[in-house]
Amino acid sequence: MPSVQVSAAKKTPVARDLPTFVTWDKPYEDSTVLDVKKAIAAKNPKFYTARQKLTLKGDNKALSDETKLKDAGIADGADVSVKDLGPQVSWRTVFLVEYVGPLIIHPLFYHFPKLFFGGPVQHSVLQKYVYTAVLAHFVKRELETTFVHRFSHGTMPLFNIFKNSAHYHLLSGVLLAWSVYSPTFAANSPWIRGTIRENPTFLWSCLAVFVFAELSNLRTHLTLRNLRPEGTTKRAIPRGYGFNLVSCPNYFFESLAWASITVMTGSYAAVIFWLASTYQMALWAAKKHRNYKKEFGKEYPPNRKAMFPFIF
Repeated sequence: MPSVQVSAAKKTPVARDLPTFVTWDKPYEDSTVLDVKKAIAAKNPKFYTARQKLTLKGDNKALSDETKLKDAGIADGADVSVKDLGPQVSWRTVFLVEYVGPLIIHPLFYHFPKLFFGGPVQHSVLQKYVYTAVLAHFVKRELETTFVHRFSHGTMPLFNIFKNSAHYHLLSGVLLAWSVYSPTFAANSPWIRGTIRENPTFLWSCLAVFVFAELSNLRTHLTLRNLRPEGTTKRAIPRGYGFNLVSCPNYFFESLAWASITVMTGSYAAVIFWLASTYQMALWAAKKHRNYKKEFGKEYPPNRKAMFPFIF
């Protein structure tokens, strides 16, 4: 029966019983980092596996759950360190909470303008289109989170649910709704009357770009889903629609969708949300692009950009 001595990288209430020896019923040759985590959790159920970051003694690099102990350089009876990552919440839960905010906030501003603007608002065609587009976008995201996405990491720190939700609830929720459903964009407003913002061709063109981007985004998500068998963290090189040009076409199409809303409205709130979202997605895309190239080496298509075709 293999064993290791586990010490806490930092003392916390759930790690107060460390250091200690843990054992498990599995041959050493087949044992993984996850087996050690499970053995720790068996002694202290509050210190569940998702809260643990296991490292070699004196090292800060996290060991992945699937890594075999012999491959990680952990001999039978060796010392390892474990860090308490704090309370965790599933990625799926975080995404569902993020996206539900705008689905509540936008109907409130749209259907109850007296509460926010002091009187009724005669909605323009532009406002109706934006309202429909925003709800469709976030309903799509909720459905994708529930039925399409497969996550390589099961959990994230609990604090992230508040940090991530603030981005959506405040920027694409309160700020965008406050701006676009206000009297400034109403049917009888000078910002709308006699301008391109009530021109059917302009509005339908913007909406067409939005629908194209949303459907393209969905297609890339389905491609990514099919790369990873259910219940695994397998990684492979994505190919096909969008991926022949960039590593993260899902981010590109999402940015394009919000760009169409920004152009349609000319709203400062739409500009702020579009720029903030695109900047964050560009950072994620650059990181994923580097990881793809590092993991797959010469096999990875050399001419792909990270997010924007031919540019970045």
